[in-house]
Amino acid sequence: MIDFKFADIGEGIHEGVILKWFFEVGDKVEEGETLCIVETDKVNAEIPAPEGGILKKRGAEVGETIHVGETLALIEDGDDSASATPATTEKETVSEPEEEKAEPKPVKGDDAASVVGAIEISDEVLAASSEHEDNQEDKAESVKVLATPVARKLASDLHVDLSQIKGSGPHGRILKADIHAAAESKKTETAPTPSTPTTTYGMPKFDTSRVRREKITKLRKAIVDAMNTSNTLIPATTVMDEFDVTDLVTFRNAQKERSEVLDVKLTYLPLIIKAVVLTLKQYPVFNASFDHTTDEIIFKDYINIGIAVDTPDGLIVPNIKDADKKSILELAREIDTLAQAARERKVQLAALQHTTFSITNYGAFGSKLGTPVIKHPEVAILGMGSITKKPVVIDDAIVIRDMFPVSLTIDHRIIDGGDAGRFMVQLKAYLSDPITLLLS
Repeated sequence: MIDFKFADIGEGIHEGVILKWFFEVGDKVEEGETLCIVETDKVNAEIPAPEGGILKKRGAEVGETIHVGETLALIEDGDDSASATPATTEKETVSEPEEEKAEPKPVKGDDAASVVGAIEISDEVLAASSEHEDNQEDKAESVKVLATPVARKLASDLHVDLSQIKGSGPHGRILKADIHAAAESKKTETAPTPSTPTTTYGMPKFDTSRVRREKITKLRKAIVDAMNTSNTLIPATTVMDEFDVTDLVTFRNAQKERSEVLDVKLTYLPLIIKAVVLTLKQYPVFNASFDHTTDEIIFKDYINIGIAVDTPDGLIVPNIKDADKKSILELAREIDTLAQAARERKVQLAALQHTTFSITNYGAFGSKLGTPVIKHPEVAILGMGSITKKPVVIDDAIVIRDMFPVSLTIDHRIIDGGDAGRFMVQLKAYLSDPITLLLS
């Protein structure tokens, strides 16, 4: 019998809601077949069967929540040498005579990634070690404290440990001034720190007859948490510019029909991603992460470009793995595939993990400029506005050009304004001369 647990599938996912079961209790299921679909705050995950057999029990029904570590399904595989071991709480534990206790049977599938392994628990309480205390006592006795009887009496009255004081007198002798200083220092260390008043953001009372409350979705809750993390942890600033992409527009229009013959939809996005990738290679800090706990910049030897996709429930940001190793047409195909999967909530969890740099296109909805928010642990994000024709001055003449508004938000802890400016200049150079995208 296989006790198949709902496992930790990463990205901070701790629970899910059963959306659909593909098998009824008593049905035969083959290894690898999809047992059910579980909705998490990131994706709708298809859960495959770890082994073939008969489905004996479903741990949760459609609409019910299941947490990591709980039984998702019991599968009878016909192997009598292994049996499922149900978890027991302290209240459920029943003591048995020693002679009747049996060896615990192993849980089959411990090596499977989707099965939570059994944990051995001991009721034995270990005594606290006194080794450290003994050593400290021996050490204290071996240290000779130089102090007069008057100083020792003062130390006793003020509850000061003489062995912790470095004397300022001759040969390190402890003086009364040393004891008074130690006593004052002790008061300062033990004095209660005034509590900082905590700001609470309570909601005012609303007229319940004129308002409507609606619980946010799991995806929206994930977005809320990500935005709070970014706003709290990252000191961000945004650099904005406008690129002349007239030649890029001409190039894309000329290649559009050719790409359609190859069954590829060539938008501006794969061209922009190609330019971003080339720029990231020249300025790798924009593709890095910052570990504030160790004060280290983590440089990555891979480039995974996240693309923000608008869905009815909110933004989902799948990423193109190893975007620096893909051609423009390969990028175009993958963008289309990921965007469709994200809108249908069928994107795989792996496609959401390990993004190194993100791009968001608010120009798709007619917006020109914006200040995109960095997704931790990334350190930069590029925002794109809509390309529009505008009159510009070139060589003292007013001409009509295709202009592309761009905004770059950076983590100011490790990226300065000068770095952002140089990044934007290089990106502009690539997008202003699209032939370089093919030659680089």
